[in-house]
Amino acid sequence: MQFEPPDRELDAEEQQRIAELSADQLRAIDDALLDLAHVEWRKVAYLVAFAMTNADRVRGVPDIYYAQRVRALVEEGKLEAQGFLDRMRYSEVRLPANPVLERP
Repeated sequence: MQFEPPDRELDAEEQQRIAELSADQLRAIDDALLDLAHVEWRKVAYLVAFAMTNADRVRGVPDIYYAQRVRALVEEGKLEAQGFLDRMRYSEVRLPANPVLERP
């Protein structure tokens, strides 16, 4: 079975834009992705697309960065994943049965 290549890397201009984001903006991206997650599996591309079209979204941030944030949320235990996380169309995520709780 042939898959499309992995998601591309951020270019220098995109990396610069990401570096300029505030902590609040970064948190807003993660919150938007987590708000769209569900206990049922959802495509990463679905979460990314809807998070990017949210009226409160951070403008100028590419889809690739949103997909990277999904991978980070998986690594933090805030989402569970299946499939190929380096290909947002070939991976799915869901809220974990036992979510990681934030500590004050």
